[in-house]
Amino acid sequence: MIRGCGVARPKPWEVDDELWAVVEPLLPKVERRTRHPGRKRHPDRLVFQGILFVLNTGISWEHLPQELGFGSGMTCWRRLAEWTEAGVWSRLHEVLLAKLRSANALDFSRAAVDGPHPRVKGGPKTGRSPVDRGRTGSKHHLITDATGIPLAATLTGGNRNDVTQLIPLLQAVPPVRGKRGRPRRRPDAVLADRGYDHDKYRRLVWDLGVKPLIARRGTEHGSGLGTQRWVVERAFAHLHWFRRLRIRWEIRDDIHEAFLTLGCALICWRRLTPRQQTTPVPHGP
Repeated sequence: MIRGCGVARPKPWEVDDELWAVVEPLLPKVERRTRHPGRKRHPDRLVFQGILFVLNTGISWEHLPQELGFGSGMTCWRRLAEWTEAGVWSRLHEVLLAKLRSANALDFSRAAVDGPHPRVKGGPKTGRSPVDRGRTGSKHHLITDATGIPLAATLTGGNRNDVTQLIPLLQAVPPVRGKRGRPRRRPDAVLADRGYDHDKYRRLVWDLGVKPLIARRGTEHGSGLGTQRWVVERAFAHLHWFRRLRIRWEIRDDIHEAFLTLGCALICWRRLTPRQQTTPVPHGP
């Protein structure tokens, strides 16, 4: 209970009717066989809550508590893999971005990009990081709108230079509907730190119709970009409140990317429903 108000705070893995009404139509339909149907399939809503439980707590699949009723860890993992292959998480993210745009909550006047290193236990899309004492790792690359709403996220090895992912990030932004006319896909400008400073990539950004606002190496700090770029750092703070994203435990890169995209979608959902925000919001400068 929250002291002083007598209202129970919802747990972050609890799926209310409003969220489930968005998620359920995106899930592939599985018809039960009439002959030899076997064991009845565990309800999708409970399994989805089990996936959210692992995402939020970082617990191992095999340690998922059976008493919660979400099914076994293996059941949840298999359903996660099945839904990932069906493209559920990217469609969920697109649907929520469209809802945000319809509510005038998306700001495409500028975007911000960044790419920190989560710890990693192995698997594809890893590499020796030049800025982390040569440790093997992966990188999360993120682009947000002007307010810090995640537009797209990608995963690469830790040895990949941030600037090489600038164009893939811009191209990863889905066409965002929600208003009449053409879907919006490109921001007017993109903000980035000195790690993205390269004239070749500036030209490529211009070719996409986006204005590059990238800090120059060798110049003094205080360009003013930091007063606008902090939103992407806040978005990463929100993403890493999902403990499963702090360390990459998954050997399969598609499963880790599924968690990454699902985390972005949940941040969008919380922007739509502020009452469900359960994590502290870091403040900008």
